Amino acid sequence: MTLKILPNADLERKLPADANSNLWKSVGDDPAFEIRFPPVRKRLVVIHIAATDEAIDPKFYVNRGRGFREKDATSLPEGRRFVITADIGSVGTICALRADPVSFPTTFSFDVTAFASAKSAERHISNLLGMEGKAERIDLGKLPQHWTKIPKLNFGKRSANLTTQYADASYRLASDLVASPVSATAGTWLSVVVPVYNAPRRYLDDLVKSFEAQVENGTELILSDDGSTSPETRQWYESQQSKANIHLVLNDRNGGIAAATNAGLSHASGQWIAFLDHDDVIAPHAFKMIRHTLEQNPGANFLYTDELVVDDTLKPTGVMLKPAYDPVLLTGVNYINHFSIYRHSRLREIGYLRTGYDGSQDYDLLLRYLERVPEESILHLPYPAYWWRRNGRTYSRKFLDAATANARKALTERFERQQQAIEVEGALTETLHRVTFEPPRDWPKVSIIIPSKDNLDLISRILRDLFEKTDYSNFEVMVIDNGSTDQSVLNLYDHYRRTQPHFSAVISPEAFNFSRSVNRGLKTATGEHYLILNNDVEVIEPGWLKEMVSCLAYDRTGIVGAKLLFANDKLQHAGVVVGFGGLAGHWYMSKPREFGGPMNRLHVRNSMTCVTGAVMLISGDCLRKIGLFDEENFAVAYNDVDYCLRAYKAGFRIVWTPFACLYHHESLSRGSDKSGERKKRFDQEKENLRRLHATQTFADRALNPAYSRDKSDPRILIPTRLHIPSMS
Repeated sequence: MTLKILPNADLERKLPADANSNLWKSVGDDPAFEIRFPPVRKRLVVIHIAATDEAIDPKFYVNRGRGFREKDATSLPEGRRFVITADIGSVGTICALRADPVSFPTTFSFDVTAFASAKSAERHISNLLGMEGKAERIDLGKLPQHWTKIPKLNFGKRSANLTTQYADASYRLASDLVASPVSATAGTWLSVVVPVYNAPRRYLDDLVKSFEAQVENGTELILSDDGSTSPETRQWYESQQSKANIHLVLNDRNGGIAAATNAGLSHASGQWIAFLDHDDVIAPHAFKMIRHTLEQNPGANFLYTDELVVDDTLKPTGVMLKPAYDPVLLTGVNYINHFSIYRHSRLREIGYLRTGYDGSQDYDLLLRYLERVPEESILHLPYPAYWWRRNGRTYSRKFLDAATANARKALTERFERQQQAIEVEGALTETLHRVTFEPPRDWPKVSIIIPSKDNLDLISRILRDLFEKTDYSNFEVMVIDNGSTDQSVLNLYDHYRRTQPHFSAVISPEAFNFSRSVNRGLKTATGEHYLILNNDVEVIEPGWLKEMVSCLAYDRTGIVGAKLLFANDKLQHAGVVVGFGGLAGHWYMSKPREFGGPMNRLHVRNSMTCVTGAVMLISGDCLRKIGLFDEENFAVAYNDVDYCLRAYKAGFRIVWTPFACLYHHESLSRGSDKSGERKKRFDQEKENLRRLHATQTFADRALNPAYSRDKSDPRILIPTRLHIPSMS
């Protein structure tokens, strides 16, 4: 019997080595050997593993007829030498055993020998145990010999897991979809290009099976090999039969992901191009859903989908539910990633992928591709169209640092092409990005409008924070007071009138109407931009206003909101989602201060449909176009939501930034709206919002359709219908 020992891509022979060397080097964190034997074989296998440096932690996967599953793994305690025996039987249809010798980079020796009898095996084991150094002896026992059934990809497993239920329901709905007749996607409409390097056989098998399961005409799969050295990968190529719609592009040398992908692109004939990694799996009915969406939107230029996260055995572990296209969010994190569909003609125009952006070549491509592409032609299909295999491997710190640096290089070049000078630094998650715009020679004047009445503690703190703790110098402060009688407050106003030439306080005794107070300030303000500021806000860091003004540099931005915290350091405002509770509400309220949310979105800037009026910056262009706040319909509640929605519908962008962070001691100055006339007014203003903006059915682009609208911390809903995006 001939045993075959097939190492994966995380293993290499330790140098210098000869043909018979048993010394190996782990170059990743998931090295593995697949030990193969024929159907008729010697009954006993003895494995000897010895560390050459630090202690190691071997792990063995026993195939019980369903492949190598985590539940069938045996982990050994750390040690320096191990002698492992396994009874594989003299015949069987299960012909492989997997050994993971270590979970981190190191060197070790690895030997496997087969024996027909227990006597000869024991003699060999005695010799090994007699070698210098203590060894742990482990007996894996009698292993299964026969398949319970032929293994195959199972896209329809039922499970109590919410992620699995969500995916299953999505795929059932897609299976019932009657797709549009072929027109704009006639011919070879889609080429899927996959760079491959030292891929395990099972990854390639899974990918090909998932491609063939699509049953969609006019598609092709191009596997572009980047000079693989793995015998397993090369043997897989040799075993493949020629197929009309699956093409192998075997490159002679390793040139990197960008070069391998470009080599594959040179053979692509599709009108549209999709990129996948060699360990990805295409989800059921993905091609049908994509083609149907493109047929319904012939003017589309780009389409991206959601992702089902699976483990190494394709068991669902999570889902990435993305928002609609957001160029601001994209400057902080590549949330789009796979499965994305590009027009081939546009890819040719920009010259395909660029080398020199290792680890972020797809991000660089995306940034270049989407430049000057109309935003309405960039579609998000909220369907888990591919399975992203996350198998516990992690990039080395060195590689992650390089990938992050290359992402920031791509970002910098993107803004330079638009004549915007920037620097890029770490966001609240260090590997994500914060774009820092070059500060203007003279910061624009900001008119800060503060509605207030009495309450010395609040108004004195915010005025002190503005004049003493804020590093923005070019502003005026306008307190719009609806009837203070507290003499200490009146004295405070007099003090600031004498000491601050850009301070004013106008007192007009009347019932509280936030919109009217704001409008009084807006009508007399002299600034280029306008900041609406509650009197119950407290400054935390001096650069908050510069950050908010800087965000106006994003294209079409008319309104900017800040990250607000309760006094206990819990989140109060990270953006407002229209439709929550049939109206509008803060998302992720009362989460910890550093909570990142899905894809760590709350650690970078986002486009939102609404932000709170507690700290709201309005650009001069936006005010001139949208006008004043609505005093009649929204005297106290939802005036900020109404204003943002009016701006949003007029084409302005609303940006929320976590880099301007303040405390908001919410409603301390006004009290509750839960009783008497206040409740009656509040109920009427809720009805006004529903009437004017149809918030019950509003689809907020910041929130994936799969999330619920019933609470601040939205949950995943099991879908009952498909959501096909539309450019109209």
